[in-house]
Amino acid sequence: MALLSLLSQYNYWIVVVLMMIGFYIVIAQGNLVKKLMGLSLFQTSVFILYISMGNVEGGTAPILEPEYGLFSNPLPHVLILTAIVVGVATTALGLALVVRIKEAYGSIEEDEIQKEDDRQC
Repeated sequence: MALLSLLSQYNYWIVVVLMMIGFYIVIAQGNLVKKLMGLSLFQTSVFILYISMGNVEGGTAPILEPEYGLFSNPLPHVLILTAIVVGVATTALGLALVVRIKEAYGSIEEDEIQKEDDRQC
């Protein structure tokens, strides 16, 4: 019975796995592009979490009809749509900064950038 309860919430387990993979990539990688992709993966897991919470079992779109009594709230989905657009824009900005860092330091590895920065001071 407990296993069935755990399996019925599989989307939340996927969120946790994606979140931890993204977090691990951000912590463990020294490459700036890989860090950005880890942040993007982490962000995607948050999107999935909010969309999962916004789903109502047996609910319909909020259209007022006499035969429907249970409605899903569209607000989480609308907010996530906005968050996706913001996420794409911030990822593009981050990649543009990585290109600029590559031009300035000749590398996108954290250790090499830190060594070059220490050498300049």
